[in-house]
Amino acid sequence: MKQQYDLIVIGAGSAGLTAAHFACLLEKRVALIEKERIGGDCTWTGCVPSKALLKVARVAHEMRTANRFGLKAVEPEIDLEMVLAHVRSIVGQIYEGERPEVLQAQGIEVYLGSPRFSDPYTLVVGPDTLSAKKFVICTGASPLIPPIPGLAVVDYLTYRQIFDLKRLPEHLMVIGGGPVGVEMAQALHRLGAPVTLVEQESRLLSQDEPEASELLAQILQAEAVTLRLGAPAERVWRKDGRIHLLANNHEIAGDTLLVAVGRRSNVEGLGLEEAGVRYTEAGIEVDERLRTSQGHIYAAGDITGGYQFTHYAGWQATIAVRNALLPLSSKGVLGTVPWTTFTDPEIAHVGLTEEAAREQHGDGVKTLLRPMSKVDRSVAEAEVNGFIKLVYKGNGRLLGATIVARRAGEMIQEWILAMGRKLKVGDLATVMHVYPTYTMANMQASTDYQTEWLQSSRTGGLLTQIGHILG
Repeated sequence: MKQQYDLIVIGAGSAGLTAAHFACLLEKRVALIEKERIGGDCTWTGCVPSKALLKVARVAHEMRTANRFGLKAVEPEIDLEMVLAHVRSIVGQIYEGERPEVLQAQGIEVYLGSPRFSDPYTLVVGPDTLSAKKFVICTGASPLIPPIPGLAVVDYLTYRQIFDLKRLPEHLMVIGGGPVGVEMAQALHRLGAPVTLVEQESRLLSQDEPEASELLAQILQAEAVTLRLGAPAERVWRKDGRIHLLANNHEIAGDTLLVAVGRRSNVEGLGLEEAGVRYTEAGIEVDERLRTSQGHIYAAGDITGGYQFTHYAGWQATIAVRNALLPLSSKGVLGTVPWTTFTDPEIAHVGLTEEAAREQHGDGVKTLLRPMSKVDRSVAEAEVNGFIKLVYKGNGRLLGATIVARRAGEMIQEWILAMGRKLKVGDLATVMHVYPTYTMANMQASTDYQTEWLQSSRTGGLLTQIGHILG
């Protein structure tokens, strides 16, 4: 018998879980379908385990460098199996709130299996046939495997297998200098593995400010991570029990290879043709309201081929459900989205980079850079590597912000709010910040802008003169 729903959500990763919960709050009958594991990449192979591993790696690094704080440095004894058991325990804690039984108790009907549209209003999941008035597709993305000659016949890892390692690599080779590549390179090196990272671009993290890329490269090299930049992977082969990689005519050999060059949308096997939903290799095509070519079918998150971040996927899922089930509609596609790369130090960004800002707004774009070495909390904790870079127009309108700092992911939230509320760069200077905190740097950068404005603008000059007269 066909089961009828108000909304069917396909995919139970970050976007799908958010969509199903929101629909349930609206008192709709909702079904959630997942072919693998509820929680998706973020819970099992992405955000959660990677951040747990990064924490362990940071502790190991601080043990080795404890002499910075007047303590005796010690070499930690690292058992990777124990480390990854800890990581899995963290994943398990997160999954506790996502288990099918928990979701069922909340009113979400869960189906485990591979869904496929048989027509625009009907899905088949194993023996079950489901129909709904509205659908939200949230099937996410998978690791992108580049067409490197020889790669198909050697054993390699992606972010989905890296947490299944049984021992530390004797030499880890990483293809890709994006967020996954640099995070895993730093983490596994701090845990004791020699690491070589190759990247075809001339710098790491090509979507971030060049200053951030350069500083991260310096830090990784200081920690003895070998970087091969401007070195596209040309060929891979196995010889004498080792994996060999040719990059920019330079041969590298190791026992473990991590491929981290991006992700591709999961569009296969859904019966999108039968549903009449248009898609490309980049993902499902949606309008700014997240509607597909079928007006009753929406898509959200990584499957749409846009920014691939958990927070963006969850935000889009909420918008998609709102647009599907409630009157009126909201825009669900953003031109810029904030992000953080969780290296040490972290690199956080919102808005436009300086280069993108100049392309859009011309030579009137200005920048301000304040080093973290001028922030008392950074000095107190011996974490002075980093800076705040603000990009703005001559009238003070904020166009973008980048922070490189130990707690950059938390610090960037003020600038996200500032951009969302259309505040100007100088507005944070008047907001009291607790001392001594890392976020004092935001206020100080804002104050730097105010000071420069007072010194250079006509209005500022008049105010300064009046102040001198009144004083």
